[in-house]
Amino acid sequence: MKPVEQIKLPIAKEMELFETKFKDSMLSKVPLLNRITYYIVRRKGKQMRPMFVFLVAKMVSNGGFDERTYRGASVVELIHTATLVHDDVVDDSNRRRGFFSINALWKNKIAVLVGDFLLSKGLLLSIDNEDFDLLKLISIAVREMSEGELLQIEKARKLDITEEVYFEIIRQKTATLIAACCGIGAASVGANNETVQQMRKFGEYIGIAFQIKDDLFDYTEEKIGKPTGIDIKEQKMTLPLIYTLNNCSKEEKSWLINSVKKHNTNKKRVKEVIAFVKQKGGLEYTTTKMHDYKNKALAILDNYQDSEYKKSLLQMIDYVVERKI
Repeated sequence: MKPVEQIKLPIAKEMELFETKFKDSMLSKVPLLNRITYYIVRRKGKQMRPMFVFLVAKMVSNGGFDERTYRGASVVELIHTATLVHDDVVDDSNRRRGFFSINALWKNKIAVLVGDFLLSKGLLLSIDNEDFDLLKLISIAVREMSEGELLQIEKARKLDITEEVYFEIIRQKTATLIAACCGIGAASVGANNETVQQMRKFGEYIGIAFQIKDDLFDYTEEKIGKPTGIDIKEQKMTLPLIYTLNNCSKEEKSWLINSVKKHNTNKKRVKEVIAFVKQKGGLEYTTTKMHDYKNKALAILDNYQDSEYKKSLLQMIDYVVERKI
């Protein structure tokens, strides 16, 4: 059994019902929109975010559940899908999870409008049911994701990202949505504010570890679905590169910045950068940092009694740092 399927076992019934509820949450009176949302549902990914919502809800309430939990998971997935559709437009990307992106099939204008539609559907799902606590959690995530993207764009122009700024960018860009999933899971079953905030922190730590793992993939030889060196080609300042820039001579630093700025499409030069980062210990340092965040997430789970839901969350943490893609 695949790791994700194993993690899903204690919430298999809920995940099955969620799929139907998620489809229903996207319905529209516009046939074109229904065609596009049907296409989106068919090419769904691993659905890790709804899994976080359900597992956290069940863990903090000792197996309890609420209709609000389904709505919380649907809100998260609607907002997440909206951001992916918009990201593909921003990145001018033609493929997503092996399928054609919405903008590739229906052009940018329609893709932007579909993203807006999904965003509004997510917000209205909370408002119509007066789930204002869940709405606040997801709205914080949407704000931070936008800020994180813009901060990265601003810093990428100068390639002057410090380690501190890097962690702030990935906390906002990636970790904040997983934090919202875990916070919403807890809030949906009536957990107190302290538990909700603790679960948000738990999600944030996992999200940061998840993004660091993605950074490491850029330096791997394994087949992972994206070519090695793609972050360097896109002039993204990832942790292995930041560490190396801070731990090399002035001449080496100048060569490294020049390579990323002016020779980022030269395959030979990109390979040289990858080799240099490895030689300087950039990957070992990054791996250590990833495990630091994994351990912070594990420490939070220590506060909860053992259950099949906690076990699945422990497996999820392992999956995030050990995954091959």
